Order: sequence, then structure tokens, then C-alpha cells
Amino acid sequence: MKPNFIKVQSLVFAPIQTVWEQWTNPSAITQWYVASEGWHTPYAENNPIEEGKFLFRMAEMQGEISFDFTGTYTKVIPQQQLHYVTDDGRKVEISFKSQGQMTLVTEHFEPEKVHPEKFQQQGWQNILDSFKRFVESSGGVTSPKQTIPQHSA
Repeated sequence: MKPNFIKVQSLVFAPIQTVWEQWTNPSAITQWYVASEGWHTPYAENNPIEEGKFLFRMAEMQGEISFDFTGTYTKVIPQQQLHYVTDDGRKVEISFKSQGQMTLVTEHFEPEKVHPEKFQQQGWQNILDSFKRFVESSGGVTSPKQTIPQHSA
């Protein structure tokens, strides 16, 4: 791992198979991919294979502001690792390590240059904490979203 990467991690009280499914399933992603109150992810696409693409649309709950978080997977080892490059060129490496009925999820990511690194680390940790709460409280895959919101400029 390069020294300029930021690290976040969480121990999720669920087996690795459940953690992997919830991390990669688009309908589940729309339930947990949120960094702060007042925001949500109304739409997600995910193709977790090498060269596969993903798109997570984050939006204010009032619908005034939205943006797409997008990238391409560069390495996928099911239930072990996901590596990707965001469309703005930043590298991200995620590992999943089984610890019995628990799973340690660790993310290393290259920070962008606009926001302070502490702010970015907190945002990514918030998303990971939201994932942990979702998996531990639901344990199941949610039903797919029925509508696809339009892209915002």
C-alpha cells in the first residue's frame, strides 16, 4: 500500500458471504451507501468483475444536488478483495477477511486534492459504518429499486 493512501476499517458481525453479497448487490448498496444525514443513494449499478463498472448516485434527500461516484474494477477476488480506479483516476483497495462469524472490511484509498484528508477519511468511515449497521440490522438482501432517476448535471 502506498503511504499516501487513507485507511478505514470496520469489523462487521456477519459471515463473509453475507458481507460480500451486501457490499456488491446494487439493491443493497442503495440502502447503506451514505456518508451523512440528509443524503441517500437512490440508484446503484455494480458489475464486480475485472474491467466491470460501477455507478453509485448520491443525492440530497431534497433532490437539489446529486452526483455519481463511478469507476472500474481492476482486481476482483470474490469474498477477499476488490480493487478499482475511480473515473477521476484515484485507486481504491478493499479487503474482506473472515474472522469466524465476523468479517473485517478494510479500505485504502487515494485522497482527492479538493477536501482535507481528515474530512475524506471521516466520510469514507461514515459510509463503512453505515454498511456495518445495515448488514448487522438486516442480514438480508433488499428488493431492487423500481425507478431509475435521471442524471444530474
